[in-house]
Amino acid sequence: MFPELNHLLNTTPDRAEQVRSCAVGKGAGPGSVAEDCVSGGSACRPVGKTRPLWSRGRLGVVVRGVLPRGLGSMLAPAEGGLLDLLESSQRPCVLLKVPRKQGKLTLLCDAKTDGSFLVHHFLSFYLKANCKVCFVALIQSFSHYNIVGQKLGVSLTTARERGQLVFLEGLKSSVDVFFRSQEEPHPLQFLREANTGNLQPLFEFVREALKPGDNAEAAWRCPVLLVDDLSVLLSLGVGAVAVLDFIHYCRATVCCELKGNIVTLVHDSGDAEDEENDVLLNGLSHQSHLILRAEGLATGFCRDVHGQLRILWRRPSQLTAQRDRSLTYQYKIQDKSVSFFAKGMSPAVL
Repeated sequence: MFPELNHLLNTTPDRAEQVRSCAVGKGAGPGSVAEDCVSGGSACRPVGKTRPLWSRGRLGVVVRGVLPRGLGSMLAPAEGGLLDLLESSQRPCVLLKVPRKQGKLTLLCDAKTDGSFLVHHFLSFYLKANCKVCFVALIQSFSHYNIVGQKLGVSLTTARERGQLVFLEGLKSSVDVFFRSQEEPHPLQFLREANTGNLQPLFEFVREALKPGDNAEAAWRCPVLLVDDLSVLLSLGVGAVAVLDFIHYCRATVCCELKGNIVTLVHDSGDAEDEENDVLLNGLSHQSHLILRAEGLATGFCRDVHGQLRILWRRPSQLTAQRDRSLTYQYKIQDKSVSFFAKGMSPAVL
């Protein structure tokens, strides 16, 4: 885990806002509710009327009539953080409060540089946080990740032995698929099938690895799926749509059902003719809550600045134009850490 990167992600505004859904009704005029409202949860009532302005329902909060200004701030503490109640609306609406306990999808992207240091950061971060991790490694061997992890203060061997880490070594498993008879379905079984778009065995492997177990696994925190990297599946003949379907099912299981997180790396080739890679990258970008994009310098190689990292916080559930916020830093990779600084503020330049 790189402390500076973790600090950058934690000091920015919270990106885990609730999803809101509003079904606009018909027929209510501006005078259907009073201008003022007394705060205090369910005691909020229009002046001179006995019908409550809002009430709790099985699915969330039901708001009747025009939404007065300040109502959002009044309902937020009463309803556990309900945000942005469309105070400018002049029609009755129903607001459905979706629980905040839902996992996030983090997209790691590298363009003209190596973004593997981001994978090592999240791997060591979640292992130190005592999370159950399923790591689908399609680029490097287990020993490679273990050596880097030891520099960051974690042992992948120990984590795998005690059941915290489930590691799928793609390089070794691909050899087993081709040259050994498999009686049971293999996660990479699509390599020897005519239909290369069938990633169901890989999804079943992920679901089996992260499903809640006995009391022995009760100590683990939220489950995490880490993939390095999805671009390899395109090189193996899997279509971008099939990969997006795989991520969709993983999100439904890991993020929604198990309340866990997904972190995946995708390489941006920068080739305009590589349509499959563009479809995959754009599709994942629209679904992601956090995007970390590592880019090489436009001026070329530099000994003291290895690249720049763009951090983009997204709110996929919101339709407003101001839902995204981004920051850009330059970085230098060292032996056991990564230094981040603002553009042009490298210690070697100052």
